[in-house]
Amino acid sequence: MSNRTPAAIFTAFTKSPGQFLIKYPFCTSSSISSLPLPLDPDPPDLPSQIFTILSTHPTTWQRHPSITKLIPLLSPSHISCLFSLDLNPQTALDFSYWISQKPGFKHSVESYSSLLNLLIRNNFTKASEKIVFLMLKSCSLDKEILFVLDFLRRVNESGSEFSLKLSVKGYNTLLMQLSKFHLVDEMKRVYLEMLDNMVVPNIYTFNTMINGCCKVGNVGEAELYVSKIVQAGLSPDTFTYTSLILGYCRIKDVEKGFRVFRMMPKKGCRRNEVSYTNLIHGLCEAKRVDEALDLFRRMGEDDCRPTVRTYTVVIFGLCGVGRKSEALGFFNEMSARGCEPNVHTYTVLIDCLCKENKVDEASGLLNRMLEKRLFPNVVTYNALIDGYCKEGLMEAALQILDLMKSNNCSPNARTYNELICGFCKRKNVHRAMSLLNELLEQNLSPTLITYNSLIYGQCREGHLDSAYKLLHLINESGLVPDQFTYSVFIDTLCKRGRVEEAQVVFDSLEKKGIKAGEVIYTALIDGYCKEGKIDDAHSLLERMLSDDCLPNSYTYNALIDGLYRERKVQEALLLVEKMTKMGVKPTVYTYTILIEEVLKEGDFDHAHRLLDQMVSLGLKPDVYTYTAFIQAYCSIGKLDEAEDLIVKMNREGIVPDSVTYTLLICAYANLGLIYSAFDVLKRMFDAGCEPSHHTYAFLIKHLSNKKWMKENSNVMGFYLVSNVSLVNVADVWKMMEFDTAVQLFETMHAHSCSPNVNTYGKLIIGLCKVGRWTVAQRLFDHMRERGISPSEDIYNALVKCCCELKLYEEAVRLLDAMIEHGHLPHLESYKMLLCGLYDEEKNEKAKAVFCNLLHCGYNADEVAWKILIDGLLKKGLADKCSELLDIMEKKGCQIKSPTYAMLIEGLDKR
Repeated sequence: MSNRTPAAIFTAFTKSPGQFLIKYPFCTSSSISSLPLPLDPDPPDLPSQIFTILSTHPTTWQRHPSITKLIPLLSPSHISCLFSLDLNPQTALDFSYWISQKPGFKHSVESYSSLLNLLIRNNFTKASEKIVFLMLKSCSLDKEILFVLDFLRRVNESGSEFSLKLSVKGYNTLLMQLSKFHLVDEMKRVYLEMLDNMVVPNIYTFNTMINGCCKVGNVGEAELYVSKIVQAGLSPDTFTYTSLILGYCRIKDVEKGFRVFRMMPKKGCRRNEVSYTNLIHGLCEAKRVDEALDLFRRMGEDDCRPTVRTYTVVIFGLCGVGRKSEALGFFNEMSARGCEPNVHTYTVLIDCLCKENKVDEASGLLNRMLEKRLFPNVVTYNALIDGYCKEGLMEAALQILDLMKSNNCSPNARTYNELICGFCKRKNVHRAMSLLNELLEQNLSPTLITYNSLIYGQCREGHLDSAYKLLHLINESGLVPDQFTYSVFIDTLCKRGRVEEAQVVFDSLEKKGIKAGEVIYTALIDGYCKEGKIDDAHSLLERMLSDDCLPNSYTYNALIDGLYRERKVQEALLLVEKMTKMGVKPTVYTYTILIEEVLKEGDFDHAHRLLDQMVSLGLKPDVYTYTAFIQAYCSIGKLDEAEDLIVKMNREGIVPDSVTYTLLICAYANLGLIYSAFDVLKRMFDAGCEPSHHTYAFLIKHLSNKKWMKENSNVMGFYLVSNVSLVNVADVWKMMEFDTAVQLFETMHAHSCSPNVNTYGKLIIGLCKVGRWTVAQRLFDHMRERGISPSEDIYNALVKCCCELKLYEEAVRLLDAMIEHGHLPHLESYKMLLCGLYDEEKNEKAKAVFCNLLHCGYNADEVAWKILIDGLLKKGLADKCSELLDIMEKKGCQIKSPTYAMLIEGLDKR
């Protein structure tokens, strides 16, 4: 992964009595994007050269031979520096207009401010007013309009030698721009300044104030400005009332919006397309879509025709209530009526399709947009990225990120948050951490969502130490961890059997001002139940109730499951009654727990009665419910009944999962029906269901030792549907030989389910876990000989295995191959490798490996945590840690202060 650091420039505008310095990101147009960017914040040559040409050739500078060569190199910062020099004001004006017409160049608020300083000092009043308008219109970010506002205030501050008084038109333009970014407090300040400067507001001023207040739902203040219209002897107009409709709809008071809408004709104000659209939007937001459609059809009564925004609002409303087909009908109707959809229209539909997991259709709409030369915005791209991430298609999501960058659309914090969340859910936290790097390089600020996603990712992969270090970064960044942050820690600790530590975290929440919600309580209760500490779980339930935190179905299910584990059947059944009395309805999972327990006793009739009761309550059995029955039938050899349930599942649209299929494979193989077992494997492949390592382990065990399998078939099976565990899978990998794997592949081929990267991956990873490097390497070569590219997980497993066996040279070779194929090695493998190389005193090799690592795009803090702190310092290699830290600093790796403090503390202790 490349480390792209956007250049930053400093621009200054000169003003008596002092200077003001502003830092802005440097952006270039696509026409000069391939040229080298000048990184010097104050390049001495370009502005000076242009100044010389303009000063020595005041009338012929446009024809000067050097000007055409220099112009493509100029950025707004250079122009700002140029205007800060003692240039002739008329020449500066002419040059400013001339360069603004050049393709790819766009003035910045800084370049305009420097020009204004020059014009104001030379009393170019009329020209200054025009430049102010251009500067205001150029603002595309809230920080830019605030920069302009600050500039104008400083120019006109008391005691200033030069000033620029705004006219009512100037104030109105300023107010409109502030309103555009919802900066209502600044609008009110400007309005008061306007009155102080004896500038009389007109109807446009009042309407702009009203519209600004209504945009943010402040209708009360908007009505005060309506009264000022009357006090000024003016009359509210269509714009006034239309803004009020918007305001009422923003605060969800659609009825008052309707009242204003009906009142407009009585006040002599024509209702226009915006009046209708605002009210239609309000109705759609309130889920009153049919009323919105009725109003849409009545637009013709006021000689109004639906605009692009009107159609977009209707499409948005229909998508919001799941009426996608009607939304598509309106989308097609638009074009037929000569009203072409715009970027927002497409974005609404793309977002709707992505939420319905129809990313391919959404991608088709994006292509259609581009064909029509409509440029998607960040919201459009984010919708698609989020859609791909939720489907687990991370490479496709990254391709959308590359596409948006190539189309000069800058990602925002939400873009990166969606990608980070996607990678964390796919257990690829290193890539997520590298995206944190990129987010920071883009001058974006991580949000609490960013850090919470990364903490979830680190915890999910078992890196609790790294998760705690991220918690330090949250505090250092000025953000405050929330309930979700701590729920992840507590849940992870409980799942790893560290309930006492989870309790400590839980007990600390009150001091932190965080109320433990039902998620946190449930996680801890479940942890105690899994540890068999039912009394502690019950005590926590009582505390939960005393804290006015109502248990939900997940809470009760955790307790019911725990009671059954401890064989406290009657208590479990009483708890089911109690939850019902508490108004908490049993869920599908509740009934599945009960069904599993009665099936363990072989009571199929009772289990079916529970199933019928469940269905009668409107609950639909899921894959876990049916798999519980299938497990029970398979355990007693009733495979016809099990197969009947598979048919029923498919008929009801419930997709069997890996566990379901593996149970059938086990059952057929135990009965000696190997052909049928592989036939089930073929059905798995055809259904797009990836076999698990349990699936392959069982088949390999059978192929390698039929006699052993027959003698031990009684222990085959699953303990729980939701937590499958076959008989000692590790033993299978310990005894498996290469020839057995080849036999598996041949049998799979014979059943038309050819081995794929997943097949090889399950075998190689299993072998690596028990140190069977030689067999794993042969399978690795075997797959490559057949044109199957090893996955990132396969490479990581092989590297880790090599390191554990101290085969460091082989590990280095594999790492190089990984990186060459675009994969990201686990930092844990790097930690083991570097520590091993240093143990063998191969210092230069270790440093070379570390330098290569730094070019892969890892997050610098994570490198420091996992390699320097958890690796070298814990092994007592402080001097080597110091060397690698020096390398990181020389290469410009930015380590956060809490991490740096940990490193210094660790080095000092050594």
